[in-house]
Amino acid sequence: MAKTLTEMAAEIAMAQSSHASLSPDEIADFVRKTFSVLKEIQEKEQGISSEEVQQTAEQEKAIDFTADPKQSIQRNKVICLECGKEFKQITNRHLKSHGLTAKEYRKKWGFSARLPLAAKALTAKRRKTAKTLGLGDKLKERRMSKK
Repeated sequence: MAKTLTEMAAEIAMAQSSHASLSPDEIADFVRKTFSVLKEIQEKEQGISSEEVQQTAEQEKAIDFTADPKQSIQRNKVICLECGKEFKQITNRHLKSHGLTAKEYRKKWGFSARLPLAAKALTAKRRKTAKTLGLGDKLKERRMSKK
């Protein structure tokens, strides 16, 4: 029976750690790097391009979030539910490549119209800057002066 890539990576890491002292973190990094190199070699042997593998992985990510689309908006990234790519903010330009507007995207995936299609950290940073500059008060004053 053929060994899996995980088994091979673990064996290589064990052999390496028996010859050199490695910390647990170094061993974990070594296993990850070894696994990724073995995977690349396997893909080349099978004639699978890395683009095809990446596209498949992105599509799988997109499928994971279809059950609860709100999970696609995370702390440091937002994942496009159409293609699975990660961004700090989903722009109109990107949505145009899917033939959607921001309004249509929000409606399709059940987001509220006021929810920003941006990472939570980016939204928080913008909110903090707006409060520091007093933009809310300035807007309120402008609205009152127009009445």
